[in-house]
This record gives sequence, C-alpha cells and structure tokens, in this order.
Amino acid sequence: MKASQHDRGVIRRLAGEIGKIADDPVNERRKKLWTALNGLKKVKPLLYVMESEMPWKELEVEKELTLQCENQYLKGLENQFRQTLYLWNHAQGDMVVEKVVDAPLILRDTGFGIAVSAEVMGSVEPGVVNSRHFIPQITEEKDIEKIKMPEISIDHDETDEIHEMLSGVLAGILPVRRGGVKGTSIAPWDFLVMLTGIEEILVDMYTRPEYVHKLIDRCTNAYISRFDQLEKLGCLALNNDNSRTGGGYNYTDELPGQDFDPKHVKGKNMWGRAMAQIFAAVSPEMHMEFALQYEIKYLEKFGLNYYGCCEPLHKKIDILRKIPHLRKISMSPWVNVEEAAANIGTDFVYSMKPNPAIMAGDEWDPVQARKELADALDKTRNCPVEIVMKDLSTVRNQPERLWEWARIAAEEAAGIRGE
Repeated sequence: MKASQHDRGVIRRLAGEIGKIADDPVNERRKKLWTALNGLKKVKPLLYVMESEMPWKELEVEKELTLQCENQYLKGLENQFRQTLYLWNHAQGDMVVEKVVDAPLILRDTGFGIAVSAEVMGSVEPGVVNSRHFIPQITEEKDIEKIKMPEISIDHDETDEIHEMLSGVLAGILPVRRGGVKGTSIAPWDFLVMLTGIEEILVDMYTRPEYVHKLIDRCTNAYISRFDQLEKLGCLALNNDNSRTGGGYNYTDELPGQDFDPKHVKGKNMWGRAMAQIFAAVSPEMHMEFALQYEIKYLEKFGLNYYGCCEPLHKKIDILRKIPHLRKISMSPWVNVEEAAANIGTDFVYSMKPNPAIMAGDEWDPVQARKELADALDKTRNCPVEIVMKDLSTVRNQPERLWEWARIAAEEAAGIRGE
C-alpha cells in the first residue's frame, strides 16, 4: 500500500484535473436535471456514456489512457481518473463529476459454493470477449444444494490501510470518503444458466417446473442472504448520486428518505435492480412465474428500483408494474420502441439503450446514426427518457465514431423539448 513519489505525482496531477472539472457549475445544473428526470418530470432526454462498457483499447489518443503508476491499487484509480477525463473531453453527454474519492470497503465473501465451469471457444485474446461453452453442474434436484448461503465479513485492516494511503496521496486536492457497497444489482438467472446450460433449463421450465422453482428459490435466497448480511454489518452506502444502477445517474430527492440513519444505511434508502436477460424469448406469464416473483422478494427491500438489461421488455410492462417502487425500465436495442413508449407512458423512465452496432460497421455512417436516434426520440417524446450507450465492443479503431455519435445524440436530445 505504499505510494512511490512517481505514483503520487501521477495521481495528484490527474486528481487536480478531476477537481477542476468537478468545480464546473455545469455539474450542479446536470444534477438537477437527473433529479428531475428520475422524479418523472419533463426534461430533455439525458445522455450517459457507460465507461465500464467501452472498447478502451481502441479509444487511445495521444496517450490519454496510458497508465503510468506502478502500485497496483493506484493504477486502478489512475485508470478511473483517465477514463473520466477522456469522456469529459470527448463524449461528455450529461456527465456529472463529483469532487470526492471513495476509499473502498474491503469485504471477504465465501461465495455461493459453486464455481462456473466453461470451455472458451476459439483463441483467447486479452481484452477480447470470447464465446464460452458452459458445462452443466446442476442437472437434478439434489444438485440444488450445491448452492450455499454466502458468509460476509469486513477486512478492517486492509480497508483502513487503503483509506490512509489515499488520504495521504490526495491530501489538499480531493477529499477521501470511506466507501461502502453501492452496487445492488442481482441477476439470478444470468448466474444459473451458467450452471445448468441455457437450452436445458429453458426446457426444464416446461418439463420440470417444480425443479426449476426450487432452483431459482434457492439462488434468490442466496442473493438475499448476502444483501441482508451487508445491511446488518453496516456495509451499505447511499447510491443516490453519480452512481448508476443499470442506466444513467441515480440522483433523486426521494432517497434516502425521512427516517434515514446516516450511521446505518439500509436497502430502503437505496436504489435496487434485478434482471433476467435469458428470458428474452420467454412469455410474460413464464417470466412472472419463474423470475419476477422471486426477484420481487429482493427488490421490495429498496426505496427505488431499476429493472432489466439487454432483454426486450416492451411486452412485459404490465408484469413489471408489480415491482415495488419501480422507477426505471431498461429498453434494449431489440424493443419495439413505439409499443414500449405507449406501455411505459409517463409512469417510468424509459432507459433507452441505442444499438451500439451503429459504430461497428465497415463504414461509419453519421447520417444513419442521427436517423436512428431521431426516430427513437420522436417515438418516446412523451416519456421521461435517458439515453445510455453501453455494450460498445468496437469502434473499428476509430475513436472519432464515439465522439461524433455522442455529439449527435446530445443535439437530438436537446431538440426534443427545445433545451
């Protein structure tokens, strides 16, 4: 955990740039916009480029992203700073930068007692997403017991050590805050299909429904057990800031709520999220029976909720209305936009996920990119909308494609309500 003079210099220079950006008044204006959007108010569609799902190896320009730190932990912070600065400079959208650094809470987690086993298809290349063949480990009822309830503990020594190092490195530039768990997303089915096989479990829903019910119940209870321990141990942190829970920023004036105890954050003070991507081709009735009724047991713990990811949900809005405190619904590139907008109306935030394939073709076509965005925004003009660019796997080594797409999206969004 020791920081060399070289690493301190790198981090402090980048932190200084972050601090200057955070002082820009535009951040406060955007916080108000995100708060209004998440409150279902009429504002322009807000744009967010998801840094965790960008092809960073293709976006390098003039060594903006080249890491220089030697300390492994500081290298991670350096990477975070550089990506933030990059997006601010090239694909800003309605980005908000906060003037604080969270020192992580180091947890020990025994896990679910079963590990995914898979064969990688094709050659393995660093930084490339490879296809995998999952080897089923749960095939019958007795195998369900392989899923164990996790045990969580805090490593106080390492937590304190990292906090002390960061406080020293960033002294006088950025305040360091003791962090906690902000991520609340669960995806029980995304995990289960890697243990059962995809085709196998989909068939089992029809041929062995009781077996599937016992399986998803066990898995959901494992996630709930983990969260309950985090809450009891005081490991949770508010996420109604520039955190994300599936879509754009979580800014809201509805959380943490009136009975909030700042010494002990609870689920009801936070945003939650669940998804069932493998249910893309499953009917609303089966989605409710085998996924949503179990996910609701988890989601009812939270003050506000986000649902979905890449699965098309435009025909499932009626069942999603059963989710307590639902506020945002993911609208993947594969939804029927017109139908989705009609079903969502003004009741939820339409979390638009444009198709990233527009930037992956042999030729970049900004005219087509604008046409797709304009069409989707026109069809959703009566909904509260956020635009979230994610799952971008390539720009064909032309970073300008992302920059121009972000500019086009911002222009089209601004034109919706004359802002």
